[in-house]
Amino acid sequence: SEYRPMCTLNTLQTNASLLEQVRRERGNPQLQLQAMRGFLERAGLSVEDLDHLNIIHVTGTKGKGSTCAFTEQILRSYGFQTGFYSSPHLVQVRERIRINGKPISKELFTKYFWQVYGRLYETKDAYGGSMPAYFRFLTILAFHVFLQEKVDLAVIEVGIGGAYDCTNIIRRPWVCGISSLGIDHTSILGDTIEKIAWQKGGIFKPGVPAFTVKQPDGPMTVLKERAEEIGCPLWVCPELGEYPADSGPLHLGMAGQHQHSNASLALQLSHSWLERRCLPGMCVSELRWGRLYVIGVPCLRVPVGLSDTEWPGRTQTLNHGPVTYFMDGAHTTRSMLACVQWFSEAAAQQERTAGGPVVRVLLFNSTGERDSAAMLKLLVPCHFDFAVFCPNITEAIASCNADQQNFNVSVENMLTRCLDNQRSWHLLNGQEEKPDSQLLISRDTLPMVASGQRSETLVFPCILSALQWLSQGRDSILAHTDTRVIPVKPSVTAKAAPLRDATSIHVLVTGSLHLVGGVLKHVDPSFAC
Repeated sequence: SEYRPMCTLNTLQTNASLLEQVRRERGNPQLQLQAMRGFLERAGLSVEDLDHLNIIHVTGTKGKGSTCAFTEQILRSYGFQTGFYSSPHLVQVRERIRINGKPISKELFTKYFWQVYGRLYETKDAYGGSMPAYFRFLTILAFHVFLQEKVDLAVIEVGIGGAYDCTNIIRRPWVCGISSLGIDHTSILGDTIEKIAWQKGGIFKPGVPAFTVKQPDGPMTVLKERAEEIGCPLWVCPELGEYPADSGPLHLGMAGQHQHSNASLALQLSHSWLERRCLPGMCVSELRWGRLYVIGVPCLRVPVGLSDTEWPGRTQTLNHGPVTYFMDGAHTTRSMLACVQWFSEAAAQQERTAGGPVVRVLLFNSTGERDSAAMLKLLVPCHFDFAVFCPNITEAIASCNADQQNFNVSVENMLTRCLDNQRSWHLLNGQEEKPDSQLLISRDTLPMVASGQRSETLVFPCILSALQWLSQGRDSILAHTDTRVIPVKPSVTAKAAPLRDATSIHVLVTGSLHLVGGVLKHVDPSFAC
């Protein structure tokens, strides 16, 4: 079936020996790149093959995906065939590997998946039974797809860090970029922003131009030292407002002030790539782009590329009649600050013309080692009428949803995290913890939530149950799905009266890209399998 590749792929994230291998290599990170080169060769590829992909390599803590999306769109607008590798996926794993901006088809994914998996599986006995872990496999698969499809360039987003990320087997990229730096993945990258900057600067290569956005003094010093040590010319991008407006103001396809630095970085990466490639029939001098900033834009391709860029799940708004979803996968305190600024402005703009009462709902989850309480604290000033928490499980009813399965985290741990988030929200809003706010699991019925009368928070067992409750049948897309309505207790139904009476319901979905992906699966038909 079409899901067989995904189900097989998921075995690479559940095998205990594979996970132990990854943990062991974290203690000696050089082993990670050695192992990756070995897997690449077993798949029939070499690091020399990757030189032909004309790669743009991008890392950062916040905005690296958006930067890649801007860059890919700009260069595609010039007529180049692009490959784009990113993570994580929102709904379907094929989203990680894109040709000309579109996820590869199921047919291509299946074809190339078995080619790569087959070569690795056939050679595993000679290598102690080892197979690459989930992200490593997908990285190898992306390289294979881009080479087979003969793309003109490949935009490659780093997974975690840079120096020891498996994408860093790339030895000759055409240009490198580092987006905004912050604190994330501290158990792997280090507990200070300077340590993290050292890791990110690991993608620099001798003689390969690199660009970064303005950073705090500490990490900027580290990046400059890394660049000098490696022999990499490094430039700092200007603010977007510093670009000349020969063709009028630059309009971005992605909302939010924080996208401006991502767009500026994308402009420099695109220009550097074009400068080396040189446009057919146009010498570089005719482009009139400066090294530190764009001096002039001679045609509309760059503004069009910026304005046409779409990157689902990042400052994305979906209007479904009275229900409006504001979705942003912010999962660090810095990205949450940007999310709050965007949501506050975007929601207020819509509320001014609503013509009646508007109810604000927060739908939140977080995963891993991230500081949920710190992110929730930033969301308090948004004045939500309801705070809803659920795990990154799309549906409580079992279904083959292999693209979004993660067997490394137990359902019990997910639900406990949601209850912890609910308690944090109570405390941040000056409410007492309520002993009757607990998840009730029954063998005969789907999980329910008991919630105190005074509480403005609810915990649901899955994304669909949360969406059905907060939309109250007023979202036409959800109302016409063929999935069964998940029952809730009468007291929970009664609590939803303001949602039924409101002129508009504004829902902010944030805290996790996986949560955003689960919501998109239900409310955006373009993500339907």
